[in-house]
Amino acid sequence: MFLYNIIMKKFIFFSLILLSLLTISSCDSNLKPARGDEDEIIVIADSSEYEAFKHSLQQVFEKTINTPQPEKLFNLRRIRFDELNKYQSRKNIIIIAPINSGSSVSKYIATLLDHAAKKKMETGEAAFIIKYNFWADGQIVMLMSAPTVEEVEFAILNHGDKLTYALQKQSDKRLMKYVYNSKYENRPLEGKFLKNYGWYIFSQVDYVLAVERPEDNFIWLRRSPDTAMERWIFVHWIDNASPEYLNKDSIISLRNRLTQKYYRTSDDSYFVEIADSAFTPVEVNFQNSYALFTQGLWRMTDMYMGGPFINYTIYDEKARRIYMLDGSIFAPRYFKRRIIQQVDVILQSFRTKNQLDMQVLEDLLGEVN
Repeated sequence: MFLYNIIMKKFIFFSLILLSLLTISSCDSNLKPARGDEDEIIVIADSSEYEAFKHSLQQVFEKTINTPQPEKLFNLRRIRFDELNKYQSRKNIIIIAPINSGSSVSKYIATLLDHAAKKKMETGEAAFIIKYNFWADGQIVMLMSAPTVEEVEFAILNHGDKLTYALQKQSDKRLMKYVYNSKYENRPLEGKFLKNYGWYIFSQVDYVLAVERPEDNFIWLRRSPDTAMERWIFVHWIDNASPEYLNKDSIISLRNRLTQKYYRTSDDSYFVEIADSAFTPVEVNFQNSYALFTQGLWRMTDMYMGGPFINYTIYDEKARRIYMLDGSIFAPRYFKRRIIQQVDVILQSFRTKNQLDMQVLEDLLGEVN
């Protein structure tokens, strides 16, 4: 599996924030946007202490993901404490040291904590404090500390899923600001979907409506057809449906049936199918509706093409409708982690008519000719 089985349980129903993970947000609206690569993590640590933490940090944050070529989840870059000022505007920052170790980083962490938070770290009750928008807008800063090196390492390994979740969620928020840009929005197409089918999805102008089959409740949006970086999004829905459809076998069967019908070669000889069904869909809360999140790899049946896909299968209880939102990419010459994340952000824009603000609803319907 590639990206999200490692990040784990996006939008999970139960609370992510435990005693071991405290969060603080800045209210400063004048901060400049955070800079740097989405997958880069700046680690501020004393050189000798970093050597002790390095393996645990790499194990959690630099896991290998397959897209299908191997890529790292994140890339760690350790810097010296005296370089901090140069890197304060980066998107993802970890500041790590045992509490009260006497190192420059340990002393600095103490200056960022109030009495209660420092006490929690000294007693091992809290190992992490997450600060959002601390030095820059959209930034996430993780303070990691505990009484000993061993306790810090244990906390990293024990709470790795929550830490990567927090980083990815903040990255999604930054990407949303970039992707949901009104300058590149196809509002007439969005209004058409809303008027004809009762749902909305953010539609970028460089996505074309490749297939529209009302009789099959199927819409296919396609970006850069027949190039070395294609992106495909489809929306399919089932009326008068039961939540019993939300299981692994049904998702595999339905997706394969749809791609066999619509994702075909130009000569109609081959079609797309799921390449590996050895995955477990994850229960998620998608816009307050129960859903299963699935990720995996697809392939053309002639084995000539392949790539990653992500899929949300959602049950709308009020409408008794199943929605399948699916995004795939074909980019053989490129690393795919960032591209599939951008597609995921578009899928997350999906709303039913009842979930839209009345003014937004009126504005979009007004775009329809």
